[in-house]
Amino acid sequence: MPSAVKPYRNLGRVRPDSKGRITLGKLAEGVSSYIVRADAEGRLVLEPFAEIPARERWLFNNKEAHGRVLRGLADAAAGRVRSLGSFARYANSSIED
Repeated sequence: MPSAVKPYRNLGRVRPDSKGRITLGKLAEGVSSYIVRADAEGRLVLEPFAEIPARERWLFNNKEAHGRVLRGLADAAAGRVRSLGSFARYANSSIED
């Protein structure tokens, strides 16, 4: 179910420099790129993106695995976890062991 749309917050005013660039500073922390959309009235909306390494893309393409990870994260956030103890003794084991 999609989350409810929240109203915009005014985060201040920025001015483009002589080359038309706008600096977002701390507003861009953790963001690697933006998609820019314009509406009919000329307003611009920046949608932040955080790319993932190609080696991790498989998880987002595998719906079953992705769902399991999301369920696990939800369980952890809700405190539905239990300790299985240390796995240190397996640190140097090969997969075949």
